[in-house]
Amino acid sequence: MADLEKLMAELSELTVLEASELVKMLEEKWGVSAAAPVAAMVAGPAAAEVVEEVEEKTEFDVIIKDAGPKKIETIKVIRQLTNLGLVDAKTLAETAGGKVLEAVGKDIANEAKEKLEAAGAVVELQ
Repeated sequence: MADLEKLMAELSELTVLEASELVKMLEEKWGVSAAAPVAAMVAGPAAAEVVEEVEEKTEFDVIIKDAGPKKIETIKVIRQLTNLGLVDAKTLAETAGGKVLEAVGKDIANEAKEKLEAAGAVVELQ
C-alpha cells in the first residue's frame, strides 16, 4: 500500500494548475467526473437556504374564531381596526372564520390579534 502521508504531502505542494491537470488525468483514467459530486454538495446547502427564505410568510390574515364573552368590546376593536360600520362589525364578530384583516404584515397582524384577544375574542393568524 502507498504511503498516504507522503502522498498527501506531495499533493499539498501542487499548484492550482497542477491540481486541475491531475483531476483531468484521473477523470480520464478512471472514467469518472469530479464535477458532479462537488456541484451537488455546493448546491445542496444553498438550495436549502432559498427554500427557508421562501417559506417565511410575510402577509397574514387575522381571522376571528369566536367573539368571546365580551362581544361589544370585540365589535369596538373590529371597528377600530377596519373602519367598518356598527352593523358590519357586529356581523363580522358573529361570523366564525370571518377575516378581520386580510394580507397584512406580521407586526400589524400580531397587534390586531393582541387587541382582539384583550377584548375576549379568539383569534387566529393565517
